[in-house]
Amino acid sequence: MAPLSLRDDLTVPHHNHQAEPQRQTPHPFSRLGLHHLRPAAAELVLLGDLTGRYATGSYSRLGSDGRTVVVRQDREGAAGHGHRVTAAIACHVARTGGSVDELIRLLLHPDHEGGRHARHIALRSGQERALEYIRRVWASASAVVAGTRVLESRHHAYEVLVALRDRIETTPWRGERGRTALRVLRAHLNFAETAGGPLHHASERQTAEEAGISRTTLRVVYETVLKPGGWLRRLRVGHGREGSTWYLDHGSAGSRRGCASLSRFWTTQYPPDLALEEWTTPETATTADIDSTVIARLMAHDAFAQRGLGSSALMIIGALHVRPAQTVSELVGTASVSRATAYRTLRRLADHGLVQHDGETWTLAPRALDGFGYSPLDAATEPGTRPAQGWDGIAQCHGTAGVAARRRTLHAVERAAYREALDRRAEHRSKAVVILRDGRLVLVPAPRPDEIPSTWQSPDGSVLDPTTGRPATDWHLATDGRLILITAADQRSYDELAAAHAEALREWNSAA
Repeated sequence: MAPLSLRDDLTVPHHNHQAEPQRQTPHPFSRLGLHHLRPAAAELVLLGDLTGRYATGSYSRLGSDGRTVVVRQDREGAAGHGHRVTAAIACHVARTGGSVDELIRLLLHPDHEGGRHARHIALRSGQERALEYIRRVWASASAVVAGTRVLESRHHAYEVLVALRDRIETTPWRGERGRTALRVLRAHLNFAETAGGPLHHASERQTAEEAGISRTTLRVVYETVLKPGGWLRRLRVGHGREGSTWYLDHGSAGSRRGCASLSRFWTTQYPPDLALEEWTTPETATTADIDSTVIARLMAHDAFAQRGLGSSALMIIGALHVRPAQTVSELVGTASVSRATAYRTLRRLADHGLVQHDGETWTLAPRALDGFGYSPLDAATEPGTRPAQGWDGIAQCHGTAGVAARRRTLHAVERAAYREALDRRAEHRSKAVVILRDGRLVLVPAPRPDEIPSTWQSPDGSVLDPTTGRPATDWHLATDGRLILITAADQRSYDELAAAHAEALREWNSAA
C-alpha cells in the first residue's frame, strides 16, 4: 500500500470519503489539532524544516570583528535550528487560536519531526525542563502574534494603511525630533503604499532622500522615536543591493508619552497667579490634526531643509490645509507646536506670502501649496515682505537650494563605492564551506569559478580570449588540464592555487 501524503489525511476538510460516515474513526491528528493548521504549517510539524528555511544563521555567526564568519559547533547549530523551528510552530498554533496544551502535544508527539528539539530537551534534561521551555516559547509567540494582524487581501491591506495614516495624522509629534520622526514615518508609509502592505523594503539612503533629511538624523530618529514607540520594526537588515525589510505598525500605547518626553513641550511662560486657572496642562494638547499627504509631497524639497522653513512649517501648512482659519491657540494643538514656534513659523510663512491672517485667524494663501504667495498692493512698502516665487525661490532665499541634489549625489557615490567593494570581495574569494568530521573541520571544495571551457584552447596550447579570439597571456593552462585566471585581486600564485585545490579535493575524497 502506498503511504498517505498530507493531502490524503482524513482530517483535511472537504474530503470525498463520506459514503459511510458512521464507520469513520477520528484520526489521531484530529485530537492533536493538526487539522486546524495550514498545509505549510502542518508539513513543518510532520516533516520538519525540509527546505532549510529556518537554518539561516544557526550554524555560523560573525566574529568579534564583524566581518569574519565563525562556524558554530554542530550541537550548537542544531540547537539554534531546532529552536527556530519550535518558535515557528508556536506562532502557527497561536494564529489558529490554539493553546499551550495543544502545542505541547504537537511537539512531544514521537512521530512529529518538528518537535525533535523539544523532545531532545526532555530526553536530556527531563520532562519538566522541556515543558518549561515550551511555555516560554509559547509566551513569546503569543505576544508576537497578538501584535500582528492577518491581511486577507490587498483591499484589506490598504484599509490597514489608511487606518495607520489616520493614526499618524492625529498623533501629536512634539519637538523638532518628533516632527522629523513624522517625516520619516510618512516616507515609510509611501513605500508601504507602493508595496501594497505594511511589509516593505527600504534602505537608509532611500528613506533619507524621501524625507529630506540626512542619514545621521534618520538613524537618531529610528533609535529614539520610531522603534521604541512601536511605529517601525526592522525585520531584516539590508545587504548588497537589497534594502532592509520593515514592518509598519500602529505604535504602542506609550508612543505618545515617549514622543512627548523627547521634546520641550511645556510652556515657558506661567500665569502670575495660579488662581487664574490658566495653562494648567501642557501647551500642546492631544488634538493633533494634520494632512500628512501634503507633508509627504513637500518634505523632500530644499525649502523645508534644516536651515530653511523647517519641519514646523510643514506642520503648520498641513494643519491649515485640513482646517482653514485657525487661531494660534488652535494651531498649538493641531500642529503640535509650541506657542513661540507657532508665532515664529507663521511670521516666516507670512514674509513669503504663504499665509494670511484676518484678525486672529490664519489661512493658507490661494497658491501656497505650489510655493507662490499672494502679492498685495502694499507689499512693496512693508519691510521684510518677500512674496514667494515658488519653492525654489524660497530655497534660494534661505540658502538651502541644492541640498537635496547634493545629498542624492553623495548617496550615489556611496552606493557605487559599496557595490564596488562587494564586487571586489566576491571576485577575490568566496566564503569557505566546511563540515565537522571526526572532531576536525574539512574544507568542501567549491566548483572552480575560474575554469575556462576547453573550446577556448588553441591547437598550439595557448588560451583564446572569448571576446577577441586572440591568445590571452594572463590565462594559464594547468598540468591537470584546468585553466586558471590570475587576476590582480589574487594574493596567491598560480602554483599555490592549484596546490590548495588539489589538497582540498584529496582531503574531501578521503573524508567522503
